Amino acid sequence: MLKVNGIDVFYGDLQVLWDVSFQVKEGEIVVLVGANGAGKSTVIRTISSMISPRKGTIEFSGRRVDHLPPSMIINEGIVHVPEGRRLFPEMTVEENLIMGSLSDEAKLKRFQTMEHVYDLFPRLKERRKQLAGTLSGGEQQMVAIGRGLMSLPTLMMFDEPSLGLAPILVQDVFRLVKKINDEGVTILLSEQNVIQTLKMCNRAYVLENGRIVLEGSGDELLNNEQVKEAFLGI
Repeated sequence: MLKVNGIDVFYGDLQVLWDVSFQVKEGEIVVLVGANGAGKSTVIRTISSMISPRKGTIEFSGRRVDHLPPSMIINEGIVHVPEGRRLFPEMTVEENLIMGSLSDEAKLKRFQTMEHVYDLFPRLKERRKQLAGTLSGGEQQMVAIGRGLMSLPTLMMFDEPSLGLAPILVQDVFRLVKKINDEGVTILLSEQNVIQTLKMCNRAYVLENGRIVLEGSGDELLNNEQVKEAFLGI
């Protein structure tokens, strides 16, 4: 479904990704793990066309997409749930959700999709007229995920969805990611919460200083001595 082929990415003159290649197959949960600053968010921002690679290609469903603007990436079926949620704080919950359904197909199914989002998040239905900026962190994350679902994605990319959340809410977020995947949406997940993500994923890639240094199934990496030492403190 998604193929990232040998991309180099720069911020100005500073190179932050070196020859990064990986793939995500339809129906999978694939995780990018690594320390803060390893390049995980940059990978996702590049796939979203917020940054352009200087070298390499990105293909989605057999078509090159690395030259498309972000609005066209969404139309292709790729959705980015950003780190820090990035809601419109002065807009209501419902208005934020509507902002996720601006493509032609998503507009046609807007109210049907919104009911599905409210089924997933009953609390959002209760707060649909409340300003997003007045919600708790966990509720804001629900809105961010719901907004992404409103665009009818086939690939949903989550950038650090557990960041800043209480442990009990982190569990809820991961359960929700799994449920979305079970409903047929392919998942690419960037996370520092290594144990939880490796337990739930099909495959994972370890990023270190802008390079992929390990790959394998979740179980393989959980039992890898290098991963244990670097991320699990074992």
